[in-house]
Amino acid sequence: MPPTRPYLVGHFGMAASTHWLATGTAMSVLERGGNAFDAAAAAGFVLQVVEPHRNGPGGEVPMVLWDARTQSAHVVCGQGVAPAAATIPAFRDLGLEVIPGTGLLPATVPGAFGAWILLLQRWGTWTLRDILDYAIGYCRRGYPALPGLVSTLATVADLFRTHWPTSAATWLPGNALPTAGSMVVNPVLAETYLRIVTDAERGHATRDAQLAAAAELWYRGFVAEAIGEFCATTRWLDTSGEPHQGLLSAADLAAWQPTVEQPASFDYHGYRVLKTGLWGQGPVFLQQLALLAGFDLDDTDLRGPDYLHVVTECAKLAFADREAWYGDSPAAPDTLDHLLDPSYTTARRRLITETANNDLRPGLLGGRELRLARPPAHPIQRDEPAGTVAPAVTVDGRVRGDTCHVDVIDHLGNVISATPSGGWLQSSPTLPVLGFSLGTRAQMFWLDEGLPNSLRPGARPRTTLSPTLALRDGHPWLAFGTPGGDQQDQWSLHFFLAVLHGKLNVQEAIDAPAFHTEHVPSSFFPRIARPGHLSVEDRFPATTLNELRRRGHHVDVCGPWTLGRLSAVAKEPRYLAAAADPRGGEGYAAGR
Repeated sequence: MPPTRPYLVGHFGMAASTHWLATGTAMSVLERGGNAFDAAAAAGFVLQVVEPHRNGPGGEVPMVLWDARTQSAHVVCGQGVAPAAATIPAFRDLGLEVIPGTGLLPATVPGAFGAWILLLQRWGTWTLRDILDYAIGYCRRGYPALPGLVSTLATVADLFRTHWPTSAATWLPGNALPTAGSMVVNPVLAETYLRIVTDAERGHATRDAQLAAAAELWYRGFVAEAIGEFCATTRWLDTSGEPHQGLLSAADLAAWQPTVEQPASFDYHGYRVLKTGLWGQGPVFLQQLALLAGFDLDDTDLRGPDYLHVVTECAKLAFADREAWYGDSPAAPDTLDHLLDPSYTTARRRLITETANNDLRPGLLGGRELRLARPPAHPIQRDEPAGTVAPAVTVDGRVRGDTCHVDVIDHLGNVISATPSGGWLQSSPTLPVLGFSLGTRAQMFWLDEGLPNSLRPGARPRTTLSPTLALRDGHPWLAFGTPGGDQQDQWSLHFFLAVLHGKLNVQEAIDAPAFHTEHVPSSFFPRIARPGHLSVEDRFPATTLNELRRRGHHVDVCGPWTLGRLSAVAKEPRYLAAAADPRGGEGYAAGR
């Protein structure tokens, strides 16, 4: 099948994202002299405006980047932490077995703003005013309502009108739903960002001083004060069925700052893949590669049952380890070394047979106690159709968010991959004085003591957000990622394998039919697993699906273009390249 979109190549710069306006913003910055980091930041702030059901200012963002000047890779962690008051006993006293997926209780410190500011401070060149001008413009002049935004608002409209009036005032002006393609504005958010820019410029002549002042205004100024007051003085209905006030305070924001870390890495077939640490799920990508390194995939049909079977079984083992060993816990700093140790991987690989195994099988690490979180005593069953992935709104009114992604490469050789998410308009009431919602990422913690991902004040929830950077011969080659929650490190892995073993270009690899397993517990409320279930697009041959069923997989066939929203940029020997996913019809790549 020919590619759905042209294979974009050029020499000046490339950008790709989940929304064409963000991609256009990034290219505008590059054309006006900004570097890849300026472009990504401007695009990231635009994504907060034009995809408010998929990310927002109250959310978070991890980034993996390559600094051409120092020839070094870094991870920027924009994942906020749990409030000081967020303890397991505090939630148990409310009668909760899992942290709600909506409302104020699951709010963590909003880390996206701090991470974008840190990126600009360390690696950018533009002023904050120039960066935010794009987002402020779309807030004021409007942007077209995506069909997904319209359907999300339609489902939560009654919730907004009845229980979340500040959200109704922001997103249902005149008590009316927007129509697809109509222009949506957010003047309150525009004023929030304009106030930050104006106040940061007042008395601060240099770019660096203005960026530092902006971070101060957000985390120790009027933004933090508004968030703290909103959480302490209002109570809102959430997915527990009861109204609760928030635990997040202005002091929590003041105590937090984004961090720059060394990436986790694994060498596979001559390429080094870089991910976040165990506070995210990114290392499952590396564990899957470690397991797959023992199989010959070069001669395997990427649409055949052998390939889907072995990739799926490796995913089950890696994600089982995620459940047992991943989290923002300082107790065992060598955990990832153990998980990627060749002897451990070899032993795990021996568990893979010709038939599907539908048990949850985490490995044992050096005599450590193996414990898994207890599932809810009264689990809520998933009602959505097979193959539906992390919908914005479930059929019974529970709401989830999705995610965005952006990749940029410039002619200097700087590269960045970032996955903004959280702060979804449908998941938490809108702060009327700021124009955005808080995040709900704390729902990913467990309320069992002693686990790596147990709720703990000041800890980062084990996020699913997972940007990727791959190096070739020690230099950046490929930056990529996708929305999709638990599926991110499955869809993006299949893309990577299609490029390496299938010899496809990045657009062809994105276009390839996708699949994923839902074998392990979801990271999102209400934390349901579907053991053995394998969702596949119906573009796979019927013979492949029948053989997978014979091997014991519970195959759920879904639409032909439904799984994933990948984007990617690449540095090939003689040119730069970029590609974006046709799925959803919103993501685009651009470059020259």
